[in-house]
Amino acid sequence: MEKKNYKDIDQYINQFPKEIQNILNNIRQTIKEVAPEAKEKISYNIPTFYYHKNIVHFAAYTKHIGLYPTPETIEAFKKELVEYKTTKGTIQFPYEKEIPYQLIKRMVEYRMKEVLSTK
Repeated sequence: MEKKNYKDIDQYINQFPKEIQNILNNIRQTIKEVAPEAKEKISYNIPTFYYHKNIVHFAAYTKHIGLYPTPETIEAFKKELVEYKTTKGTIQFPYEKEIPYQLIKRMVEYRMKEVLSTK
C-alpha cells in the first residue's frame, strides 16, 4: 500500500470512517481550546500542534488513537494513565473505551506550561 503524504490535518482526518473522524475532530477541538495560539501542521505524517516547539501529535490506528505528548508529560500523568498502554513517548487510547478528553486537555495544558516556561 502506498504511503500518503498529507497536506493538512483535514486531509488526514477525512480519510477515516465517520466514527474515527468524530474522535479525531474532538481531540483536535480539545487541543485548540487549550492552545488556541498553537499552529496546526502535519509532522511525521500525523496531526501536530506546534507553538515554538511541538506540543502534541495524535493519530488514528486500527484499534486505538495514539497520542504523543512527550515523555515528560507521560511521566507526569503516569498514575492517570495506568489503564492505557504507554511507552516512553506514546499513549494508546483503545476505541473500545471512552476517549478521556478531559485527561487529554490537562496533558495539553501541562505541555503548554512546559513550552512557555522554556520560551
